[in-house]
Amino acid sequence: MGKRGPVGKPTALRILHGDRADRINDTEPVPPASDITCPDWASDAARGVWERLAPALQQRGVLTAWDTDAFLVLCEALGRYKSATQLVNGSALLVQGGSGLMKNPALQVQAEAERTFLTYAARFGLTPSDRQSIKVEVGDGDTSQGAGRLLS
Repeated sequence: MGKRGPVGKPTALRILHGDRADRINDTEPVPPASDITCPDWASDAARGVWERLAPALQQRGVLTAWDTDAFLVLCEALGRYKSATQLVNGSALLVQGGSGLMKNPALQVQAEAERTFLTYAARFGLTPSDRQSIKVEVGDGDTSQGAGRLLS
């Protein structure tokens, strides 16, 4: 049986949220600073997602060398979602099956990819509800809202 209760907050978020000092892990392992590249076995669709999202996440310290596998799962899920959506849009919602009309199987692939993406997107702060509790400092000359570094 796994751990009970909600998923724990990362230490960086605990600091940002002002959690009590006794709830902050001072000895959490820190990934080494290194270049992060998309694994060579990633699909073309996942590679496109990676190239679009990874640079900003790495710049803000959200994506580290230790996170590449989890981030690739996110990228692959979004790639599958895109492919399934294209299949659904190009065909009918109901298709002929062995026992008559049935729901298009691409809908199931689309739904599973969406669930996987949203699960991993939350871990990387890629949805509005996950970002709402993170405060960032806007850098000089940067007028875009939310651009900057995490406050610690």
